[in-house]
Amino acid sequence: MLAQPSHHDKPFPFFSVDSAFSAQQCAALEGLFWQDADWQHRDGAFYRCSLRDVTEDIPASFLTEVLARMREITELPLVDRVVVTAQRMLPGQVIGIHSDRPLLGYEIARLVVQLNQQWQAEHGGVLELFSSPQSEVVFRVNPEYNKAFGFRLHVDSYHGVTEVTQPRQTVVFNFWHAANTPELAAHIQALFTKVRFSDLPAALDSVALAAELTLPEETTFHAGTAAIALQRWGYDDATIISGYQHSAGLVICDSNDAETYAAVRLADWVAYLYRDSFDLARWQILQRELDGIARFARLMPTWQLCLPE
Repeated sequence: MLAQPSHHDKPFPFFSVDSAFSAQQCAALEGLFWQDADWQHRDGAFYRCSLRDVTEDIPASFLTEVLARMREITELPLVDRVVVTAQRMLPGQVIGIHSDRPLLGYEIARLVVQLNQQWQAEHGGVLELFSSPQSEVVFRVNPEYNKAFGFRLHVDSYHGVTEVTQPRQTVVFNFWHAANTPELAAHIQALFTKVRFSDLPAALDSVALAAELTLPEETTFHAGTAAIALQRWGYDDATIISGYQHSAGLVICDSNDAETYAAVRLADWVAYLYRDSFDLARWQILQRELDGIARFARLMPTWQLCLPE
């Protein structure tokens, strides 16, 4: 299964496999397209195809095996959660250039398996990879039978599918990073419920006002959100101000107090997640910064979800 993956770095990291599964496994996946019920039809200008969640139709043992291989190939800490979607494109349909950036609670990696017997170039449906929405095609992946394409989702993973002239069948396996689960998404949404910056301590007012006069709104909003996290975790005014300054880039918090150091960095991370997307490189920095530090009680629920052991 998924033997001998060929790895590529441009325009973004991905791998391909010429023969993904056994003949029996492919036949079982093809059977997913024989059912007409519960298909969701997308017919917008950008994304035209039909989708169906087929996770429950696939044996658990097969999903476990695919997950294990994806952990080996991607070297990512993937959780025991796999969602599988059947995708069908009909003649005239196309998928425009887009980037499936991993927002809060979204999947981190995908495996796309093609099930198009006797595919010919004139059938279209080619997966094209780009370095930006405006760039020329950097790489093409033909939708040949049993060919797989796997990649890590990030802000620059731009791709699209050319118009098809014959039906195109694809099965997409979706995988979640251990530090960006739906459970984390629910936790952070609850943490920032009814955000009101007016609730922050008055001691922060002069610092925030000065920052707002010189820094972009996006930066000060991020800093304010980090301050809200610290306040809701029960920290004092000094720690909240330190967190605001750190997240605004005004002063790097290098406190000798381990809890303050950890709280400020964790607040900065959850504020980033709340407003942006999961960034693997940025998460790895957080992981290194907090490595070996004791986990403090008031931070424990958030810490366990952001940096699972």
